[in-house]
Amino acid sequence: MSLGNTAVAPPREGAPPRRRDIVATSPFLRAAAGDRPDRVPVWFMRQAGRVLPEYRALRANTAMLDSCRNPDLVTEITLQPIRRFRPDAAIFFSDIVLPLAAVGVDVDIVAGVGPVVAHPVRSRADLDILRPLEPDDVPYVRTAVGSLIRELGTTPLIGFAGAPFTLASYLIEGGPSRSHIRTKALMYSEPELWHDLLGRLADITAAFLRVQVDAGADAVQLFDSWAGALSEDDYRRYVAPHSSRVLAAFADDGIPRIHFGVNTGQLLGAMGEVGADVVGVDWRVPLDEAVKRIGPGRSVQGNLDPAAVFAPGDLLAEKVRDVCRRGAAAPGHIFNLGHGVLPESDPGVLAHIVDLVHQF
Repeated sequence: MSLGNTAVAPPREGAPPRRRDIVATSPFLRAAAGDRPDRVPVWFMRQAGRVLPEYRALRANTAMLDSCRNPDLVTEITLQPIRRFRPDAAIFFSDIVLPLAAVGVDVDIVAGVGPVVAHPVRSRADLDILRPLEPDDVPYVRTAVGSLIRELGTTPLIGFAGAPFTLASYLIEGGPSRSHIRTKALMYSEPELWHDLLGRLADITAAFLRVQVDAGADAVQLFDSWAGALSEDDYRRYVAPHSSRVLAAFADDGIPRIHFGVNTGQLLGAMGEVGADVVGVDWRVPLDEAVKRIGPGRSVQGNLDPAAVFAPGDLLAEKVRDVCRRGAAAPGHIFNLGHGVLPESDPGVLAHIVDLVHQF
């Protein structure tokens, strides 16, 4: 990727021009490209949502997936944390299963549970429901991204999608799982079916991100929430080729590609190899150690423990400074939490963390 010297790939036919003016000036985009801006950039995973009272009020009578299909709501929810915290990037408000719903999967987000799939994938016949995703399946995404680009000014917008393995786990298990027994059983016993399933999911994910990028998103983040359940060997054999396929779809767009998974300390090297420009690190591995595992040439993102927001002020400041010091071992560092913002977090503390990082 050539962001380091501010070169930007030309837009695809029909897509809006890239915001060339912010590539050289945005701390987030510069750090993602392996540069050292004047300040460490910061944003928070799940910053667009549940921690803010104004978000809860806005969504009080609207189901999650319906919120994601409403461009006005998506725009407002994405902008709320930008007004509150002044982070260095916005994350597009969406949900990991939205593209599955868009292609016809009967999936709902149940409060207190998470995504629930009515008819789990258990056989080859079940693959028929996973047709390719077309841009017209998600017109609200294109509209919302366009609206956000106009509103955000010089703040970059990060596109959002779930990785094939995590989507496959929801589809096979029928919902969230701690053990991923059915997922791994299918992976081991029917590898051909497994790779066909993940291949379809990779295409759906890439198409979903493509809509966001062609509408003007300045970066993409691929979330593999459940990849930490795998050994490195299994990850490389059963998952990496498909995540690589998604990220490779944006190799010529000149935008940062971020890859993040939870509890993936053992996978950091492999996750970097699949095509990420920035590897997200959860709080379990110190960033300087993570840099060694990931290898040269990639920026890192992270990795304050989300529970640290409840620590006394002096201890929180110490932890923030420690993350920044360790992140300096990488070519570029984007400060973030090691996972999403916890719902009980105080928005004022999150704003204070942004100030602390910017002072480092």
